[in-house]
Amino acid sequence: MRIADRRDDDIPEINLVPLIDVVLCLLIFFVVTTTFDARSVLKLELPRADGQPVEAQAQPLGILINADGRYFVGDREVLRTDVDSLKQALRDVAGDDRQRVVLIRADARTPWQAVVTAYEALAQLGFRKVANATTPAAAGARKDKGA
Repeated sequence: MRIADRRDDDIPEINLVPLIDVVLCLLIFFVVTTTFDARSVLKLELPRADGQPVEAQAQPLGILINADGRYFVGDREVLRTDVDSLKQALRDVAGDDRQRVVLIRADARTPWQAVVTAYEALAQLGFRKVANATTPAAAGARKDKGA
């Protein structure tokens, strides 16, 4: 007497759900931990100037001032716009190095008081090498000024 095995053979299958879960978790991890460039975050319209560009020196300390008068020292945002908060942020980023060149990038629409406050904080901390970032003037504007 022959006894028939009525069970179906096991059909192997690949379950993709755990793989998709792992890939989505990795994607979320990389998106959250990615650092963004500070220049891409702020839309600055620099003032124009005719001078010749100066050779870049070793890693200047950057202060960005947006059109609303908010400060960004290095890659950190200063939460308040008073001199003491700006000085504290400068101390945290620069440490004791007062010989470091400071590059101020202020939007052309920035209130002048915000720029003066940055100069005041730098002077109180003892920074003496301060530069302003500008964009080169258009070629037509240079000819008009010289005439």
